Amino acid sequence: MEAGEFRRRGREMVDYIADYLEGIEARQVYPDVEPGYLRPLIPGCAPQEPEAYEDIMRDVERVIMPGVTHWHSPRFFAYFPTASSYPAMLADMLCGAIGCIGFSWAASPACTELETVMLDWLGKMLQLPAAFLAEKGGAGGGVIQGSASEATLMALLAARSRATRRLQAARPGLTEAAVMEKLVAYASDQAHCSVERAALIGGVTFRAVPSDGKFAMRASALQEALQRDKAAGLVPFFVVATLGTTPCCSFDRLSEVGPVCNREDLWLHVDAAYAGSAFICPEFRPLLDGVECAHSFNFNPHKWLLVNFDCSAMWVRKRADLTGAFKLDPLYLQHNHQDSGLITDYRHWQLPLGRRFRSLKMWFVFRMYGVSGLQAHIRKHVRLAHEFEAAVQRDPRFEICAEVTLGLVCFRLKGPNKLNEELLDHINGAREIHLVPCRLRDRFVLRFAICSRAAESAHVQRAWAHIQALATALLAARPEAR
Repeated sequence: MEAGEFRRRGREMVDYIADYLEGIEARQVYPDVEPGYLRPLIPGCAPQEPEAYEDIMRDVERVIMPGVTHWHSPRFFAYFPTASSYPAMLADMLCGAIGCIGFSWAASPACTELETVMLDWLGKMLQLPAAFLAEKGGAGGGVIQGSASEATLMALLAARSRATRRLQAARPGLTEAAVMEKLVAYASDQAHCSVERAALIGGVTFRAVPSDGKFAMRASALQEALQRDKAAGLVPFFVVATLGTTPCCSFDRLSEVGPVCNREDLWLHVDAAYAGSAFICPEFRPLLDGVECAHSFNFNPHKWLLVNFDCSAMWVRKRADLTGAFKLDPLYLQHNHQDSGLITDYRHWQLPLGRRFRSLKMWFVFRMYGVSGLQAHIRKHVRLAHEFEAAVQRDPRFEICAEVTLGLVCFRLKGPNKLNEELLDHINGAREIHLVPCRLRDRFVLRFAICSRAAESAHVQRAWAHIQALATALLAARPEAR
């Protein structure tokens, strides 16, 4: 494909994308295919000779779209949002065209420096403590990771390195293996499974701390777990506090947990993957109080801040704690400015070496929406969630299962778990809307998350009417459940 054809096909693709998003509501939100559906639809080998672009685009509709779950449909209420906006898509196109691999400042100065500035911009939008910002030569700073899971793993590995150095300094001759046998990481029993997975990868013990009646980790429960492990000769070293848990969007008591971690000299990582975007709104910023105690903090602009995947923002109070754990400097990656103190090489902040020019998406979105536009987006979703909550509360057959703070509502039919499992099967089987469940203690619960940028009150009301109708039919068929 030469430049002339690229111009023509590029315009066609932009039109296709715009048509897709404008017409997405008419597509079935959840695909009606079985595992293995795709292989029989395409040849078993790559073509020997070039094929026509028109044939490829026809196959997008024939092969790909039937198997797509349409995350940006206003009838999609599953998981959490995945962000999407036209400015971010345009920036992604430019990122692909520039095609730099920004592992160091020298590899692409703009790629490195814009990321540093964008993380400072975003940190100020969240009112993060100055210690987390890189401006004015601060010791902290931000980095774009691929996901919150990566950020948690990086924080745990940095904390492990820090604890190992401290213990070996106190007891020279203590091997790294002996240290790792004793290290323990902690998080709420409501924390995302990626925390336990990070501990598994990091080779340390993981401890789930029981949450309270509002599904939050409290200082008393954490302190009890710490004392029990220390009495057994183990070494607590890492705590994850979750702000906006995946099952029900509960909030660990950061202002309680933070001082405990500081007093015990534990690395505190704050995971706000979904909820963090809301903290740009003054009315939700108090949910972040206590972050001044944290060593690291992460949330995903690619969930709720209109910046397309992947863009997970992570800040550290002392970047040397992070980079010191992973820094390797072969000659072929060195450059003349790496020790200037004015820039950073992000390859030392992450698991991969290579990295895309992801900060372009942040720059485009922040400038074209402004803080006020992003706040309006968050507030609309929260308003729609409360609208759905109120509708559920008006139906005596249903109950709300957790406090509704942001854009997630956890609800269920009053009755046994089996009844709610059947209701969810009917909802997703009808393919009018898409939901996923969670388990809160021993209860099977349905999650209704406001996800699409295009979602409006009419979509919420239509979804609720659909759920009510399916519930009515289900209860009529099961009179014992009424």
